[in-house]
Amino acid sequence: MTATTSQPAPVAIGDNLVGPDKPVYVIGEIGINHNGDVEIAKKLIDVAVEAGAQAVKFQKRTPEISTPKDQRDKIRQTPWGEMTYLEYKYKVEFEDAEYSEIDAYAKDKGVQWFASPWDVPSVEFLEKFDVPTHKVASASVTDHELLQALKDTGKPIILSTGMSTVEQIDAAVEILGTDKLVILHATSTYPLPAEEANLRTIGTLQERYGVPVGYSGHEVGLQISVAAVALGAVAVERHITLDRAMWGSDHASSLEPKGLETLVRDIRILEQAMGDGVKRVMPGEFSPMSRLRRVDA
Repeated sequence: MTATTSQPAPVAIGDNLVGPDKPVYVIGEIGINHNGDVEIAKKLIDVAVEAGAQAVKFQKRTPEISTPKDQRDKIRQTPWGEMTYLEYKYKVEFEDAEYSEIDAYAKDKGVQWFASPWDVPSVEFLEKFDVPTHKVASASVTDHELLQALKDTGKPIILSTGMSTVEQIDAAVEILGTDKLVILHATSTYPLPAEEANLRTIGTLQERYGVPVGYSGHEVGLQISVAAVALGAVAVERHITLDRAMWGSDHASSLEPKGLETLVRDIRILEQAMGDGVKRVMPGEFSPMSRLRRVDA
């Protein structure tokens, strides 16, 4: 893989251009935080829209394929009672009826939706809805059969890189190509401690692959995500929830509605504050200069 220092070209995801000097593409990851309830999913879409995010993301699985065999029969305590892990996976999985509702609802609200497919049949399922992009979950970076199926759709691809070595990412990029690729730096620790965020990797990935690079965060709080934007992240993905105390594995490391609203606000302020790097006297400085500077150059 040859390193590059040029600015990567933006990637078109529907009507949104994702890349340097474009508005940061904010993704509210619903994932399975809907807990199998399409009405909760709709409320989370509302949260994303009201905060100003451009997209929401779900997860799509064919449980009998994507659930590891050694995990399927393990017993799990759930809000619906005691059941096997495979039964639980089916309980929180949306199918045609639910995604048809989600598709119509998101379009009505003017927000993009897509998902991380965890297996090849799930890619085919999502293509029925003509989603604008597909997301590769960090756990799927080494699933080359899935990556090839995603490449074959011709859609732009967003690739998360948590729990992955540079060599594994190289192999994934070799399959996906770089023409329509956005990479997200991620660390798959839930919740993410600051010392594992390693945000300078954003620049490393951009130099290595020459594509737009964003950030997928699992931390508690907003500071790390905002810092990622300052370091050049062109997209930010955060899990969202109605209440961090809700039952489920991802809620505790998710943003509640006010948190997402504050994050988007801070990102938009930061975009304005970054400037162009040219040192000059700003308009607001002329009045203080006339009062305070005693010696002219």
